[in-house]
This record gives sequence, structure tokens and C-alpha cells, in this order.
Amino acid sequence: MKHILTLASLAIIASGAYAQSVADAGVMGQSELRGTARFMSMAGAFGALGGDLSTLSQNPAGIGIYRSNELGFTVALDNYSNKAESRGVSETTNNTKFNLNNIGGVATLKLPSSVVPNINFGFTYNKAVSFNRKYKGTIPGLTNSLSNYIADISNSYDLTAGDVTSTDNYDPYKPGYNDFAAPWISILGYDSYLTDPELMADGSTNWYGQYGDGTSSTGYFDMQEKGSVDEYNIAIGGNIKNIVYWGMDFGITTIDYQVSSMWQEDLKDAYVFNPTEGVMAVQNMDASWRLNNLYKLNGTGFTYKLGVIVKPIQELRLGFSFSTPTYYNLTQHFYDQSIDYSYPFPDGNGYAVTNNGFQTAPEMSYRTPWKFTTSIAGVIGNKFIISADYEWAGFKTMRYGQPHDWGYTDDYYWDDWGDWGDWDYPYYYAPGAPRAKQTRAGYFEDDYYHESNAGIRSVYRASNTLRVGAEFRPLSFLSLRAGYSFTSSPIREEVKDGRVEMLMSGCQPAYTLDNNTNYVTCGVGFRSGGFYADLAYVYKNKSSEYYPFSPVTTPGAPNKSKLSLINNQVALSMGWRF
Repeated sequence: MKHILTLASLAIIASGAYAQSVADAGVMGQSELRGTARFMSMAGAFGALGGDLSTLSQNPAGIGIYRSNELGFTVALDNYSNKAESRGVSETTNNTKFNLNNIGGVATLKLPSSVVPNINFGFTYNKAVSFNRKYKGTIPGLTNSLSNYIADISNSYDLTAGDVTSTDNYDPYKPGYNDFAAPWISILGYDSYLTDPELMADGSTNWYGQYGDGTSSTGYFDMQEKGSVDEYNIAIGGNIKNIVYWGMDFGITTIDYQVSSMWQEDLKDAYVFNPTEGVMAVQNMDASWRLNNLYKLNGTGFTYKLGVIVKPIQELRLGFSFSTPTYYNLTQHFYDQSIDYSYPFPDGNGYAVTNNGFQTAPEMSYRTPWKFTTSIAGVIGNKFIISADYEWAGFKTMRYGQPHDWGYTDDYYWDDWGDWGDWDYPYYYAPGAPRAKQTRAGYFEDDYYHESNAGIRSVYRASNTLRVGAEFRPLSFLSLRAGYSFTSSPIREEVKDGRVEMLMSGCQPAYTLDNNTNYVTCGVGFRSGGFYADLAYVYKNKSSEYYPFSPVTTPGAPNKSKLSLINNQVALSMGWRF
């Protein structure tokens, strides 16, 4: 057998190869334990407590607790230690980042009423997520190759060699009217000799990768993520007879995410398409190549939060809040998508880049998960507080869509579930277009992001978070705090078992699957008059698996690396109440 042709995989990826990235949806939908030092030192269990600047981005009813004005800020130092391990080979990468976690203020307007004694207004900036992660490693004894994965994609699209011959300024995301659109990664794989188009007797083309009988290979990866999700919260709230506290928050969110990635394979006895030896000539030889990607995503969104805290007796507080999804308009940037290759034949050392370096910036809309939180807290005099939160996040409710306001548009409409309807217009090919329903003229019958959104529903499930925190005040000016938080993985077990494909975009087939996340926290607080200073330490532990490409489309044991991600964070808050 010359190559491995994974015919069983074709039906799986034919319907949506290289849709809008399902993995990126999960990245944008995540959240972290960040805010003021007091909030963090109690693991964020403030849903029923309030009276802290961080509650504006959690349960905005917390603003109703305030009896005075406040100004404050929080800075943090993050140290990341990321270990990658696969088949007995491990490597650890460290990096450190300084962040402004939180800054803001609350103003109290006292009213001459015993029923509604005050109305409060607040504004905060809060760093919701810091994308600051580096990891690299080795995966020895690969059971397959990215080249075979690319060949499967080319087979699923029924491509010919002519379809993947690149031209200047060709953009598969925005082809011209009635243009046929081949995936970028198929073009790039062909340009760098990773795939072999074998012309069959019936005129069809079968594509093969470099991994076949007798091939052995080692893989290397290097990933670096940068950026953040930043929230700007404008809140209003108050209380009714000092029993019911309410609040609402209007949030503007910005996201700036960048990932630079490298995947390299060194193959022995590979099956390499050698054009110097004749048409369709394939030879066994050693092969070495490296795929490079630089991807950026940025945009702005809005969200709305509503919450309530009830204090039936002085010792007990109950809280409830919900947050709508953040509705984003986003722009993607595909920059360096290239392959460096080295083969032992004339002209076998070179560099292939997507369409002579042509760049694109497709736009889209996206919504994060819905979130609901219930909370309970006990307060014993001025000495002791214990609090607990439960949060539900519906990751299956994430959706991609067109970058327009909700409602009717020129070519699409938005239905209640976030899918785009079809008015039988001539659609251009775009990520997510079902290939099985697309003609070579560029039309397709289904909605624009159907496959991406279907992928979200098949990959993700609801995530559950439990937060518990306590505060003890041994002296009137000194507080001691501790907490614990647990967040379950939003990834379905079928995905972790390699039975569900992860749809990706562009030429970036690599992704990570996150497992459960644990936080252990502690801190100390100091008060003197209106001045306060709080210090927090947060230990975060999360394990993940790195996949260079989806194991669904290739036979053999999954090629993956186990990631152990540890973050040690120290945060300092200072502020004034007046």
C-alpha cells in the first residue's frame, strides 16, 4: 500500500472542513478569576455579598450595598508555568505578566426616603481574561501526519490539482461571484509537496499524504497566546428598605487575541510527491517541514447583567443574577500562514506561503454563553463571613453569525436560535458552508454558519462553577481571607475521546481541549478610616490536551500532548471610601 487513504473520514469532514473555528468560540467564551484583591482572595464568592468594585461585573446588585462613595484600583503580577508532556517527553515553559486588573468607582446618591434610601452609580474597568500562555513540546512516534489530514480535506472537497494552484490576491473567504473556493490549507499543502494528487482512470483525483506503510515521524510544536478580554461596566443600583438590593450593568467588552503557532514534522521513509522525477512521481525519502501561523482576532461587544440580593435577616443574604451573552462584532486577521520544507531532491528546500502572502480580514458576529448565578452568604456580626456561589454557563448557546445588527439584512435574517436563514440568494463560499450542498459555481443551500454552530453544539456542554469564600476579622482593622473555586470542563467527553471533529479555520489545525479548572486563594486586608489595602494570592491549576490536528480524520492513536497549566498570581488593591 503506497499511502494511507482514510476514506472513512471523508463523510465526517465533507460537510464542514475548515469552518469558522469551533475552538476559538470556546477561547472567547471563557472567563477567569480576576478583579479586586478582596474579591479574588475569597475566590470570587461575592454574589450575595456585594459592596466590592468587582461585583459590577458579577452580580450588579452588589452596588446597592454601598452606603458611601469609593475609588479603587488593583494591579497584579502573573507567573505562568506550562508543562507539555507526551509519551515520556516533557518540556516546561515559564513567563511573567504584569496586569491592571481593575479600576473604578462608585457614587452614592442619598435620597430622603426610608423606602429607597439611596441610588448608586458605578463605573469599572475589569480585565476579564488574560491570554498570556506559552507552551512547546515534542510528540514522538506520530501515528499519522498533518499531510494526511490535509489530503483528507482535499478529498472531501473533490479537488483537482488545478483547484489548488494558487494565484495572487485569491481569498477563499471572499471569492468573486460564482468563483469556486478551495481551502487555504489544501493550497498550502500542495505548494509545499505535502500532498500528492493521483489522477485515477475515471478522471477523478485521489489525494494522499506523506505518512504510509513503514513511515515514522516526530512532531514538534510551539504555541504563544497574547491579548485579553477587557470589560467596561456602567452600573446603577439601590436598595429597598435595606432588605432588597438591586442592580443592572451595561457592559462594553473588547477582545484582542493573538496566537502564534508552529507545527513541525520530521519523517523517515515518507511518501513525497517529487515533481522533478515526472508527473505524479512519489518517492520514499526523509522529509522535514514546518507549518507557521499568525492569527489575530479583535472586536467589540456589549452585554447586560441584572441581579438582586435579598437580606431577610441580618445574618443571611441570598443573591441571584444573570448575564446575557456578550454580542461581539469581530474581525479575524490571517497573517503568516506558511510552510518551510526540506526534501532531498533538487529544489526540495523552499518556502510556501498562502497566495503569495495575500492577507484577509473576514468579519463576523459572535455571542458568548448565557450565564446564571445563585448565591448564599452568612454574616456573623463584624467578625466572620462565609459565602458560596453556583454559576451555570451555557457554552452550547455560543453562536457565530454575520457582522450586522440583529434583524433583517440584505442577504440574511437572524432566527431565534442564532442560525442564518436562506433567501435563495447566490451565496459566496465562506467558512462553515456545507461542502456537500455547494456547487462548483459557489452556491449552497444551507445557512452561512450552520456547520460552525452545529460544531459548537456537538463539542461543548454547559460548564458549572462553584465558588466558596470566607473572611475572618480578628481585629477591627485586619481581615484574613481564603477561598476555593472549581469550574468543570465545557468539553463533551466524546470530543476528548476523539469521536467528534474539531472544526478549525484558515491553516491553523491545532487546538487545545481544556479540562477542569481549580483555584485556591488567600489574602489579607487592612483598613484605616476610609483607606484600604488588600493583598491576594491566587493559585490556578488547569490541565489541557494539545492536538496538532483533529484525530477524527486520521487513523491510529491520537497525536496529542498533555498540558499542565499553572498560574501563580499576586494582586494588590488600594482605595478610598468617602
